Amino acid sequence: MYHPRAHIPKEQGGVMAEYDALVNHVAMWNVAVERQIQVKGPDAEKFVDFVITRPANIIKPMRGKYVILCNEEGGIMNDPVLLRIAEDEFWFSISDSDIEFWLRGVNIGKGFDVTIAEIDVCPVQIQGPKSEALMTDLFGSAVSDIPFYGLMEGTLNGADVIISQTGFSGEKGYEIYCLDATLNAEKVWYGVLEAGEKHNLKVTAVAHHRRIAAGILSWGQDVDQEVSPFQCNLAYQVPKDKEGDYIGKAALEKARAQIDTGYSPYPLGMVGIVFGGEPVIDYANDFWLIYGEEGDDAVGYVTSPWYSPELETNIALCHVPWNGRDVGTKYRVALPTEFGGEVVEAEVVSIPFRPSVNPNSREVEKSRTSAPVS
Repeated sequence: MYHPRAHIPKEQGGVMAEYDALVNHVAMWNVAVERQIQVKGPDAEKFVDFVITRPANIIKPMRGKYVILCNEEGGIMNDPVLLRIAEDEFWFSISDSDIEFWLRGVNIGKGFDVTIAEIDVCPVQIQGPKSEALMTDLFGSAVSDIPFYGLMEGTLNGADVIISQTGFSGEKGYEIYCLDATLNAEKVWYGVLEAGEKHNLKVTAVAHHRRIAAGILSWGQDVDQEVSPFQCNLAYQVPKDKEGDYIGKAALEKARAQIDTGYSPYPLGMVGIVFGGEPVIDYANDFWLIYGEEGDDAVGYVTSPWYSPELETNIALCHVPWNGRDVGTKYRVALPTEFGGEVVEAEVVSIPFRPSVNPNSREVEKSRTSAPVS
């Protein structure tokens, strides 16, 4: 979904110049492909509660949450940001996969009193330490009062928008959701560009390097419908006290019970690693195989690698054997030809590699305990 290549040419710094813009200034990302699936009607909360693992009633109007939708086997169908626009209206801001028809199919069988449709709303992301100053210039001082995952209505160049303090970067950031985007998208885009000049705003590609450092997952790359939340540090998304039924609940509760007894139904689990080789400063088009310290059989795979300027080493999210996830465990990574073509040493480390400005629930939970967060 997110275009991985750099907007800034290599001769002008390429992806690392974009990284500098994000972590030191402010960047704007075109994420119009982040489609909004509206669920609206008297049964909107009940329907949403049935398709997400977290309780829908904890999301109040003009607030949002990061959520997951699972299939009957407990695999992750999508991990969108869910916005509650009103008591009877939710927007799934989807990542990568198309869940509109899946949601429609669910409701054919369940018959909730809702309408489900993709609406004419497109977002841009404004990310980086200067994002609040830029957004304040655009929408006034009320921007500073928007909480993490909070929403606010606004206008820009005559276009109605909804603003959220959210993003895919681990940095301070916002999203501007342009309503009636077919007519108004250019008003919003050029309005932000003009206001951003004094803040050194740069238009860049979506920053995989920073989201990897923050441990933020990319659906289809790090996880998909064959991966359980217990495998990828999203166990907190499966509450033990949700009373209502939801898709995948039986499978997920069974898996949790097995894990609690010391048995894992899963062969692999996600970890972070640091690894050698030349700095990885381009997008990896395929998974890279992981091997144990000895032996010729692959035991796992790298999903999202990049170079960390702060750590001065390559970092990656990857899937390794369930019983080999402890920090300090050694592996070897086979780099493809375009990244050196050698086998390099790797070591499991703690995620995130670099903390988020607004720590997510996984980071907060991890800070409270020394035990691994599944």
